[in-house]
Amino acid sequence: MTGEISSIDSTRPSIARVYDYLLGGKDNYAVDREIGDVFKRDLPGSVAIAFANRAALVRAVGEIVATTEVRQFIDLGSGLPTADNVHQVAQRQDPRARVVYVDTDPQVLVHGRALLEENGLTRVVPVDVRDPEAVRNHPDIVELIDFDRPVAVVFSAILHHVNDEEDPAGIVRYWYDQVPAGSHFFVSHFRSGNNPETAEAERVLQGTFGRGRWRTDDEIESLLDGLEILEPGIVPASLWRSGAAERELTVWERLIAAGMARKR
Repeated sequence: MTGEISSIDSTRPSIARVYDYLLGGKDNYAVDREIGDVFKRDLPGSVAIAFANRAALVRAVGEIVATTEVRQFIDLGSGLPTADNVHQVAQRQDPRARVVYVDTDPQVLVHGRALLEENGLTRVVPVDVRDPEAVRNHPDIVELIDFDRPVAVVFSAILHHVNDEEDPAGIVRYWYDQVPAGSHFFVSHFRSGNNPETAEAERVLQGTFGRGRWRTDDEIESLLDGLEILEPGIVPASLWRSGAAERELTVWERLIAAGMARKR
């Protein structure tokens, strides 16, 4: 989420590449693995956050296509391509689905464009999500997304990388104003547990990247002000529409929440 697009720097860690490493990907460097290993070694079990988040995103996209008329997705802060990306999940159910990924990490752009160069209904836009007007006015967004029809706006594991002074609620509100009734918003977010694990994970991210904000369920819900939050509300991502029997979650599984909302 840097302000300008730059070349790939293998000497500085990247949020997208650390996340890729935690998910078992190969698009990362030693400097990213060093940060990732802090979570693996010093915060055992924390990798569950990444997997729970990804699974909830896949379920959300699938449900939107299966149960609504929404066929347009804007994935803000999309990160590196992995298995079951938004366009793959959506287009399996409806090949007409349109997807725009938004990210400024240069490695995301390189890999994303290579992956999508033969997919005319999917684009990668190199704009900072903290500048929503620039995203909205990007030529690829203007060409591919019809804002007279409902849109799914995806904030998967991105708003917790927007610090309070950068107004994450204002970013959501901007998109609320841009899309018509029937549009859906999916949010996943670090969920504060008011425990040592939360404090240590937040310390690592803030110390490395200067961002990474754990928020309470009420704070996460407030980011969706004005939207109708759908069942089951803001809950741990592992439980969000998983269809699984209720079970005792690990402390780490409780530290990532998910929720979906609709513009009425």
